[in-house]
Amino acid sequence: MSKASAGLASPESLSQLPDGSAMPASYEAAMGELEGIAHRMESGELPLEQLLSGYQRAAVLMQFCKDKLQAVEDQIKVLDDGVLKVWKPQA
Repeated sequence: MSKASAGLASPESLSQLPDGSAMPASYEAAMGELEGIAHRMESGELPLEQLLSGYQRAAVLMQFCKDKLQAVEDQIKVLDDGVLKVWKPQA
């Protein structure tokens, strides 16, 4: 593989998370999946191997959500000329 193409993601990898699983359609979808994982883990009925895989998937989803939130914060900074301002609701 050449150095020029080494940093490029293939089209197939753009729809997957680093763990090889499908990428959520949205932040809200990721949060919903996280809630489901937490509920199953808290039920106490999962075997140890499924607990581990659930924990790993949750960690990946949390990073996905963190990245989405950071992207929104970065966009807000751009819109506010590089200064993150405190949001004040209109009364």
